[in-house]
Amino acid sequence: MIVTVNGVEKKLRAGSTLKTAIAGEPYVKGTLIAVHLSEERVVSETRDFEFETERGSFVMHLNDTPEAEMWRTQLIDRMSSVNTRWVTHEIVAFGSFPTELETDRGTYSYRTYDCFLSLGGFDNHTTYLMIARDNHSGSYGAGQGIIGRITVGRHILDDIREGDKILSVHPLMSETSTENVKVTDDLSMKLEDGYRVETNVRIVLDQESPESAEHLLILSSEGTMGVTEATGSFLACSEDMDVDIPQEDSKVRDVGAVTVRYDGVGGGRLYMYKERRQVSLSHNAAGQVAMGRAIVAHAPAGSRMTVVTEPPRALSVGMTQAEGAKFLESRGIKQVRTGDTSDDAIIAEQGPENTIEALKKGEVETFGVPKDRVFRVQISKKDPISEHYFKKVTGLSHKPIGILKVQFTFEGLPMVTFYGDEVRGKNLYPQDPFKKIKRGDIGLTNQARPHHGLIGIRLEDSKDFGPTGEEPYGTNIVGKFVDDLDRLMKDLKEEDVVYITEEEL
Repeated sequence: MIVTVNGVEKKLRAGSTLKTAIAGEPYVKGTLIAVHLSEERVVSETRDFEFETERGSFVMHLNDTPEAEMWRTQLIDRMSSVNTRWVTHEIVAFGSFPTELETDRGTYSYRTYDCFLSLGGFDNHTTYLMIARDNHSGSYGAGQGIIGRITVGRHILDDIREGDKILSVHPLMSETSTENVKVTDDLSMKLEDGYRVETNVRIVLDQESPESAEHLLILSSEGTMGVTEATGSFLACSEDMDVDIPQEDSKVRDVGAVTVRYDGVGGGRLYMYKERRQVSLSHNAAGQVAMGRAIVAHAPAGSRMTVVTEPPRALSVGMTQAEGAKFLESRGIKQVRTGDTSDDAIIAEQGPENTIEALKKGEVETFGVPKDRVFRVQISKKDPISEHYFKKVTGLSHKPIGILKVQFTFEGLPMVTFYGDEVRGKNLYPQDPFKKIKRGDIGLTNQARPHHGLIGIRLEDSKDFGPTGEEPYGTNIVGKFVDDLDRLMKDLKEEDVVYITEEEL
């Protein structure tokens, strides 16, 4: 059987499962896959009718009056080969043909391009189809008799002359398609011949919104993205709204558009659109879904999607200088080494970090440090607010190596403290007070104390004071320093930069 996977046909054995079909494709286990089971196409008549004349074609949109229904069911076949009977400043008349219309001698108003029936000499054996060329009032014998309006080809009315023929009249057809799609993460699902499968949502980044595009890259840095909200118009990811994004490019939010709200309530939320929406100046265009729209259309809140971006993120932080050189070269970016430039040095900083800017510039600086100057930490997940704060302040929220800047250290002091973010620190709600602090514990000063947001590492065990020197009620424990504290503290001075990571280098 033939199954199309991510746009490429694959020949599989009958009864093959989804797992077999997606082997080798971009996919993270546990995320949603869209399986297109079938597609139904329905062709139907519209209420638009095309008149082909010797001078060209025009289209009448039929209304829903009884006269219009009579014209559609009884008179349309009589229209072919009738002549233009007369042309005036106010009307064009086609006919005649017999009907059973009742005579009505009243005077009625007509707008330009109205189509209506009339009786010549107030006799229904000589019925005409008329088109108003100007706003006017008249008594045409069949009541108001409006059946529709010219919507396309109006200029033809200026070219039509008496005696010109209507060659044909036919309804315009409409074709609609309905897809039968199933989204699933069940890889044991059996497939059938003709199925189409999409394993990921592929997004082409917007080059005019570098910060918003980078936010998208960070949200999908693990290869997946969570769906936190799903409506009939869009799905959204609110996994990181603690960001500062400037106003960038704004566009019509078409189907498949990916935007980031930079202003107002919900700033930092990412949206993928299922329906067309107008331009919103509070939304930056971050990208466009190029594949996987069925996943976007059907993904429920709480699910996850595999996300592939074009281009992929170009961040070399955490690699060695040698690895970074190869990686950046594969992205078409020149590496300029600074700091420790040896091949084995760890890239602790990259400038610019932003992928779109790095690609446009064509080169980045990679600042290297010796491997033993990047220290490992373990961050606790028991307190999500403290965890979020620590990762935001250090940069571990969006890259593998973070930065701490020494605020205060002194030989013999039982702790070392680092600068935090006083504004963000206002949201550090107190934890349950600690019973004992151990050497290496990492703590934060919470909102109960004046210096909220301060970060510290405890150098000695204590039952009374935390890593920032605060009493238990003013301290939140966020993790542990699991590297060599003596190596960290050797020659450490105020304003020094300390590089940390959660990963094995």
